[in-house]
Amino acid sequence: MTPLWSAALTGFLTSFALILAIGAQNAFVLKQGLQRAHVFWVALACALSDAILITAGVAGFGVIVLAAPALPRLMALAGGAFLVFYGLLKFRDAANGNSQQTAAEAPRALLPTLLTTLALTWLNPHVYLDTLGLIGAISTRFEGIAARSAFAAGAVTASFVFFFALAYGARFLAPLLKTPRTWQILDILIGLLMLYLAAGLFLTA
Repeated sequence: MTPLWSAALTGFLTSFALILAIGAQNAFVLKQGLQRAHVFWVALACALSDAILITAGVAGFGVIVLAAPALPRLMALAGGAFLVFYGLLKFRDAANGNSQQTAAEAPRALLPTLLTTLALTWLNPHVYLDTLGLIGAISTRFEGIAARSAFAAGAVTASFVFFFALAYGARFLAPLLKTPRTWQILDILIGLLMLYLAAGLFLTA
């Protein structure tokens, strides 16, 4: 029987690794942190959304996959297409300097900011692949409610740690992100990362 601490640690490391890549959601959280606007609520909305999806994945996605074996492939293809689209957008931003302009915009009110946060979270196919698919599938390695609950708790904890660290730590990156060249390099790296992740999804689909 797997020790509960081992299941929790596996959940934490799995979740942290999956959300570490900077995507549309993380870039938005970073921007809010740089602007110091609604930082707590944006981080909380992201973390709670992940908690809901992770819990759903651990609670029963493995059963759904057994009933619909084609679902993981469809989700991989949809996620890959989304990542290709987003990667190309980041290359466009690098060419036009859009990211620095966006970060320099005046902060918006709380409600529009939260709606954007939720849209970037819940309309991203990759988040379902990560939380419902991958985390749900990995959780099936653990037998018993206690071990799976520990795994889920570790995964949820990683999400809270990541988003609050990103949101509140962004202010320390502000001096570095003042130059257009830094944003262009960041956009290019994000674009390459998105294409790399997309290729991985297409190859495993």
